[in-house]
Amino acid sequence: MPRSPKRPCRFPGCPNLCEKGTYCEEHRKEWSPESLRGGAAARGYDSRWREARKLYLQRQPLCVKCLEEKKITPATVVDHIVPHRGDKNLFWDQSNWQPLCKEHHDKKTGNGL
Repeated sequence: MPRSPKRPCRFPGCPNLCEKGTYCEEHRKEWSPESLRGGAAARGYDSRWREARKLYLQRQPLCVKCLEEKKITPATVVDHIVPHRGDKNLFWDQSNWQPLCKEHHDKKTGNGL
Protein backbone atom coordinates (compact mmCIF):
# COMPACT_ATOMS: atom_id res chain seq x y z
CA MET A 1 0.00 0.00 0.00
CA PRO A 2 1.43 3.43 -0.90
CA ARG A 3 2.39 5.72 1.92
CA SER A 4 0.78 9.10 2.21
CA PRO A 5 3.04 12.10 1.58
CA LYS A 6 4.66 13.78 4.54
CA ARG A 7 3.17 17.10 5.63
CA PRO A 8 4.85 20.14 7.16
CA CYS A 9 4.81 20.36 10.96
CA ARG A 10 2.26 22.98 12.09
CA PHE A 11 4.53 24.35 14.81
CA PRO A 12 5.36 27.96 13.82
CA GLY A 13 8.67 28.09 11.96
CA CYS A 14 9.38 24.34 12.15
CA PRO A 15 10.92 22.95 8.94
CA ASN A 16 10.28 19.28 9.85
CA LEU A 17 7.88 17.01 7.99
CA CYS A 18 5.33 14.71 9.67
CA GLU A 19 4.50 11.16 8.66
CA LYS A 20 1.28 11.29 10.68
CA GLY A 21 -0.55 13.85 12.74
CA THR A 22 -0.08 17.58 12.61
CA TYR A 23 3.17 18.00 14.57
CA CYS A 24 6.60 16.42 14.18
CA GLU A 25 8.06 14.18 16.88
CA GLU A 26 9.91 17.17 18.35
CA HIS A 27 6.70 19.21 18.87
CA ARG A 28 4.05 16.49 19.34
CA LYS A 29 4.28 16.33 23.14
CA GLU A 30 4.66 20.09 23.48
CA TRP A 31 1.46 20.73 21.49
CA SER A 32 -0.68 17.79 22.66
CA PRO A 33 -4.17 18.67 23.94
CA GLU A 34 -3.20 17.52 27.45
CA SER A 35 -0.10 19.72 27.57
CA LEU A 36 -2.05 22.73 26.30
CA ARG A 37 -4.93 22.19 28.74
CA GLY A 38 -2.80 21.15 31.67
CA GLY A 39 -3.30 18.01 33.70
CA ALA A 40 -6.30 17.39 35.93
CA ALA A 41 -4.60 18.85 39.02
CA ALA A 42 -3.57 21.96 37.07
CA ARG A 43 -7.25 22.45 36.15
CA GLY A 44 -8.32 22.28 39.82
CA TYR A 45 -9.17 18.58 40.17
CA ASP A 46 -6.87 18.05 43.14
CA SER A 47 -7.31 16.51 46.61
CA ARG A 48 -9.57 19.38 47.69
CA TRP A 49 -11.84 18.69 44.69
CA ARG A 50 -11.83 14.92 45.34
CA GLU A 51 -12.99 15.51 48.91
CA ALA A 52 -15.70 17.99 47.85
CA ARG A 53 -16.84 15.58 45.11
CA LYS A 54 -17.03 12.71 47.59
CA LEU A 55 -19.17 14.72 50.03
CA TYR A 56 -21.41 16.02 47.23
CA LEU A 57 -22.06 12.50 45.90
CA GLN A 58 -22.87 11.32 49.44
CA ARG A 59 -25.58 14.01 49.64
CA GLN A 60 -26.70 13.63 45.98
CA PRO A 61 -26.17 9.92 45.20
CA LEU A 62 -28.40 9.57 42.10
CA CYS A 63 -27.93 10.70 38.52
CA VAL A 64 -30.31 13.60 37.83
CA LYS A 65 -30.65 12.72 34.13
CA CYS A 66 -31.56 9.11 34.91
CA LEU A 67 -34.16 10.36 37.42
CA GLU A 68 -35.69 12.48 34.64
CA GLU A 69 -35.98 9.23 32.64
CA LYS A 70 -37.63 7.51 35.66
CA LYS A 71 -34.54 5.36 36.25
CA ILE A 72 -32.49 5.01 39.42
CA THR A 73 -28.76 5.02 38.74
CA PRO A 74 -25.94 5.91 41.11
CA ALA A 75 -24.10 9.10 40.23
CA THR A 76 -20.36 8.70 39.84
CA VAL A 77 -19.47 12.13 38.40
CA VAL A 78 -19.96 15.65 39.69
CA ASP A 79 -20.60 17.65 36.53
CA HIS A 80 -20.20 21.39 36.10
CA ILE A 81 -23.50 22.41 34.46
CA VAL A 82 -21.89 25.48 32.92
CA PRO A 83 -18.26 24.67 31.99
CA HIS A 84 -15.99 26.65 34.31
CA ARG A 85 -13.16 27.14 31.75
CA GLY A 86 -10.72 27.87 34.58
CA ASP A 87 -13.01 30.30 36.47
CA LYS A 88 -12.38 29.27 40.11
CA ASN A 89 -15.59 30.92 41.37
CA LEU A 90 -17.67 28.94 38.88
CA PHE A 91 -15.60 25.81 39.56
CA TRP A 92 -16.45 25.86 43.28
CA ASP A 93 -20.05 27.13 42.95
CA GLN A 94 -22.08 24.12 44.08
CA SER A 95 -25.22 25.51 42.42
CA ASN A 96 -23.33 24.82 39.16
CA TRP A 97 -22.81 21.14 40.06
CA GLN A 98 -25.02 18.19 39.22
CA PRO A 99 -24.63 14.48 39.96
CA LEU A 100 -24.44 12.33 36.82
CA CYS A 101 -23.71 8.74 35.94
CA LYS A 102 -20.71 8.21 33.66
CA GLU A 103 -22.96 7.48 30.66
CA HIS A 104 -24.81 10.82 30.91
CA HIS A 105 -21.61 12.75 31.63
CA ASP A 106 -19.91 11.22 28.59
CA LYS A 107 -22.92 12.10 26.42
CA LYS A 108 -22.87 15.69 27.67
CA THR A 109 -19.14 16.21 27.22
CA GLY A 110 -18.78 14.21 24.01
CA ASN A 111 -16.43 11.65 25.62
CA GLY A 112 -18.74 8.78 24.78
CA LEU A 113 -18.42 9.11 21.02
